Amino acid sequence: MRNRNLGAVLLATTMLTAGAAAAQDVTLTIESWRNDDLTLWQSEIIPAFEAAHPGIKVQFTPSAPAEYNAVLNSKLDAGSAGDLITCRPFDASLALYEAGKLADLSDLSGMENFSDVAKSAWQTDDGSATFCVPMASVIHGFIYNKDAFAELGLEVPTTVDEFFAVLDAIKADGTYIPMAMGTNDQWEAATMGYNNIGPNYWNGEEGRLALIAGEQSLTDEAWVAPFRQLARWGEYLGDGFEAQTYPDSQNLFTLGRAAIYPAGSWEISGFNALAEFEMGAFPPPVQAAGDTCYISDHTDIAIGLNAASPNAEAARTFLSWVASEEFATIYANALPGFFSLSNFDVPMEDPLAQEFVSWRGDCESTIRSTYQILSRGTPNLENETWNASAQVIKGEETPEAAGARLQEGLASWYAPQQ
Repeated sequence: MRNRNLGAVLLATTMLTAGAAAAQDVTLTIESWRNDDLTLWQSEIIPAFEAAHPGIKVQFTPSAPAEYNAVLNSKLDAGSAGDLITCRPFDASLALYEAGKLADLSDLSGMENFSDVAKSAWQTDDGSATFCVPMASVIHGFIYNKDAFAELGLEVPTTVDEFFAVLDAIKADGTYIPMAMGTNDQWEAATMGYNNIGPNYWNGEEGRLALIAGEQSLTDEAWVAPFRQLARWGEYLGDGFEAQTYPDSQNLFTLGRAAIYPAGSWEISGFNALAEFEMGAFPPPVQAAGDTCYISDHTDIAIGLNAASPNAEAARTFLSWVASEEFATIYANALPGFFSLSNFDVPMEDPLAQEFVSWRGDCESTIRSTYQILSRGTPNLENETWNASAQVIKGEETPEAAGARLQEGLASWYAPQQ
């Protein structure tokens, strides 16, 4: 009898111990639109975290970029979303927080590693709550074929006049398409066009914040002038650019058929893998020599906590690690062109990424003009700017008409512009 009782006690103890061990094993699931990052997360980021945090497993489960918002919202509504939510900047994520879908992370350990500017894309308008941990920004400019420039004896342009002189020289030679960009998908015309060159006209944050405050309008010269430059781009984009898609443009450049590519730094990894020539980069040319330069250094990606996650404690552990120097270094080097938003001095190995990020030391940084507050109504200013930029490049709308149309749409719902 005594042996039988002892056996029962030992069995119960074993079951309790096994249960406690099982309780410590948590699997976190990450929702994301960056499906091209899957291998990076599986091979570098997740193993680094799991090695330091035994008992917490992580799965990265991305959706197609164009479908992410709809898929994520459906999962959140159904209660089936992952523990960790990759956050788009500003209004899309703010709406999720205000709907109670994202948790407040203001007191998260590690959040002190980010400046107020870095956190601003994932905060309430009054800055009282931060709901995602900043991961990276992307920088806009121009990537160019160094071999083509050397072959044609061209220098990197620093002013708008020099920029068009280079484009004229490439066009006159005829070996290369001067610039690879199409207008079929529209968003590139605004993202790599208008919001790339525009900050040099509206003085970056000064103009962006003045537009939000209603102190400037989209019919002001500072906001129409970038359209005037875009109106000149059409003659340098090659035959059939009107029907050219984003992948078409990428292929034209990486195959060596175009000399310049209006770019976001997110292209670096893909271009490194495909281009067989040396690449360089230059920031948006200023209007005149000696002018202050401005770059779109856009807060792009962050990660937050699903407010309904049953694994909140483990998820916060992961988020604190995302806020660490270790994560910043892994992410910035494994994915060159996505630049850490942390206060850490993150060394980068990729020369093209180094070139882009070096502009922070020479130029004033700003973000895309339409992303904060100004695209919350209908018509949506971000989407309207896509269309206007494409129409101006194609010569189907004048710069002045584009500015007037955008201003009319914004003023129709945004009180400070009325």
